This record gives sequence, C-alpha cells and structure tokens, in this order.
Amino acid sequence: MYEWNETIQRMIDWIEAHLTENPSLFRMSEEIGYSPYYVSTKFHEIVGMTVKNYIAGRRLAMATLEIRDTKERILDIAVKYGYSSQEALTRAFVSAYGCTPAAYRKKPVPVRLANLQVVLYPEHYINKGEPTMNTTVLTEAHVRVEHIPAHNYIGIWDIEASDYGSFWSRHDCDTVCGIIDSMSHVSHPIVTGHTAGWFYENGKKGYFYGFGVPEDYDGEIPEGFEIRSIPASDYLVFYHPPFDFLKDNCEVMGRVETLAWNYDPAKHGHVCYEWNEEACQDYQRHYPEGIGYEVLRPVKRK
Repeated sequence: MYEWNETIQRMIDWIEAHLTENPSLFRMSEEIGYSPYYVSTKFHEIVGMTVKNYIAGRRLAMATLEIRDTKERILDIAVKYGYSSQEALTRAFVSAYGCTPAAYRKKPVPVRLANLQVVLYPEHYINKGEPTMNTTVLTEAHVRVEHIPAHNYIGIWDIEASDYGSFWSRHDCDTVCGIIDSMSHVSHPIVTGHTAGWFYENGKKGYFYGFGVPEDYDGEIPEGFEIRSIPASDYLVFYHPPFDFLKDNCEVMGRVETLAWNYDPAKHGHVCYEWNEEACQDYQRHYPEGIGYEVLRPVKRK
C-alpha cells in the first residue's frame, strides 16, 4: 500500500539527516512510531535490503564523496561517518571499490556509490483522490528557447527502451545511478547531474540515461557506458514549473509531453526553426520541487 511507501520514505529521509549521528534501528523506530521488528521487516520488503546494510552503504557513499571533494583528513572523515578507525574505513573502501581511500583521493575513478533510495513513484498514487492541478495550466504553450553548447555525453543509449520505465526494466538502477553519482565532479556545468531523454537511430526512437561532460574530457569511461559528442544547438524547452510530485506528477508529465511531441515550430511562433534531432538528442529534466518538468527538443535555423 502506498501509505507504507510514504512511511519508508520518511525513514529514508530520517536516516539521511542523521548519517553522522549513529542512526540506529531503535531510534528510527521511535521516530516512526512502529516497533523495531516491524520497521525492519517493512524496510527490507520495500527497499530490498536491511536497514543496517542501507545505512552502511550510505555512510560509505558520503565518506567517498568527502574524500574526493575535500582536503579533510581521512581519519576525520572515518570518525565522522561512524567508523571505528581509519583502518575500518579502508577495509570497507577496498571491499566495495577495490582501492584504498588514499589512492582514490589521488585519482578518483568511477565507482558504484550506494544511492539515496526513493520509494515514492507516481504509480503508487494513481486514482488516489481527485486531480488537484489547475486544468488550464498548459492551455497556453509553455515553451522557451535555450542554447546548449557543444559537449560530450557519457551514458547508456538503449534503442529497445522507449521511456524511463522501460529503460530501468532493462538496466540496474542502483548500479547506473551510483556510478553517475561518483562522477559528479567532472559533469558539464549545463548538462549536469543525472539527465535522460530520447535519441533516434535508423528511424527508431530509443531512450538514454547519463550525464554531460565538457568537450575536452579525457578521463575514464565507466564499464557499460559510452561517450558521444553532442554538437551545440538551440533547444525548444517545453516545461511546467515546480509542482507537487505526489499529487500532480502524472498530469504534469502528460501535459508537457503532449505539448512537446505535437508542437509545430512553424505554427507556434518559432517559424525560423526546424527540428534538429538527426544531429542532437532530446533531453528530459525531472526535478519536481526544483525546476519542475522539462522536455528539450533540438532545433536549427532554417
């Protein structure tokens, strides 16, 4: 039931806020209001791992990012995230990544970080109450022009996947997202963080997931990923501003995508443009509480 997904998400959020404070199952059960046994059972059922293993993974992930991005002593980072000693952190590090913290600091390589879990998905809320979004919000075309400079893109392009759901049915989300998180320090300043979208190959439309890097990137490419060169282009950005994910996500995405895939530049005030999807890929940005939802389609001047 979706109520338990809400409860488990509260547990996950509580753990994240207390990673440096020895978050125990007992303390968390007090916060949630259920017995430790029941909390542990439901957490494992929904997240797919024990609370203990989840906490250990998130602590190691956050310690890894601080080793990469700060000059703090490795001993201090180890203590901060609950390790009994620097040696204990080193053992966990070598077991997870095959290298020591000191070696990783000198040369950060792609590794699989334990992701912050999200267990609330739109399908859990289908038919839960009546739609609350203003039905006229996309009556007028919500579109703007944005220029994205030339860049490289490291990702997975899957011609057999048509959208987000079918892509993740074919790839391991934790592995892919964990690797991308470990490479956030080399991402492109505009095409930054986790991005996704659609590409075209021999007349067929597929789905990709990854992150942008600068044109001059010459670092390591993670196993299973490839790098492609994306030329500079203008994009028509079809968008909805920040919204309530739980109540309005499906409605917002549907309205934005309906607008994007049926838009004719020649008929809607962008007569100087035509689509440029044979050279570039369509991008998708989905941050409900931050920027909202956006679909970016490349265009070129006629």
